[in-house]
Amino acid sequence: MNIGELFDKGGVAMIPLLVLSVLSVATIVERMWFWAKVLTKERELVDRVLDTAKRDWGLAEEIARQARDRPIGRFLYAPLHLHDPAPEVFQLALEASADEELASMRRGDKILEGTIVIAPLLGLLGTVLGLIESLGSISISDLGTTATQGVTLGIGEALISTAMGLIVAIVSLVFYRLFQAFLFNQAKVFRKSGNELELLYRQFWSQRQKQEAMKSEAMSEVGDG
Repeated sequence: MNIGELFDKGGVAMIPLLVLSVLSVATIVERMWFWAKVLTKERELVDRVLDTAKRDWGLAEEIARQARDRPIGRFLYAPLHLHDPAPEVFQLALEASADEELASMRRGDKILEGTIVIAPLLGLLGTVLGLIESLGSISISDLGTTATQGVTLGIGEALISTAMGLIVAIVSLVFYRLFQAFLFNQAKVFRKSGNELELLYRQFWSQRQKQEAMKSEAMSEVGDG
């Protein structure tokens, strides 16, 4: 049985199933390409920014700026490009950037979720319509005779749409769960790297405040003298 015959025997439900499968496959391909780029050398970039921040915050900002084509780069750059922010503002910038990036990573989820729910229902609908058509062609007096031989074949063909609906839903579910795992891992990466960067900045801020206080005290003593 070729694809044309398969869709012909599957009934009218095969058309929306085809549309759903195309949308699902397109989403899966796009998301796989997206995650392949996101996960490549991500840990290396985070380590470079954090290690550089310990010595030179300006250089750390430049490294993050050059990586703004990637979510982790934009996330780290959001607080670093601010001009002498207070630690609380630095933290808010990290949190806002994380929320925005994680939300963009969920793109395509609604299509896969819809496919997972709708595809089996469409398959079941196609089967029900096929059974109605097959059983409507016989009468009670035909039961047990050769007139019902075609009904068995019709029922088998009616189940094609259910099988297709399940296949589309299962494939979509597998990749949906995979993408959710990637998203969960990214949330952990953002949280860990953000906490480390914030801690470094708070230490830097505290040291600078002490230096400024000492400088002000020294200038005050000179003025009193």
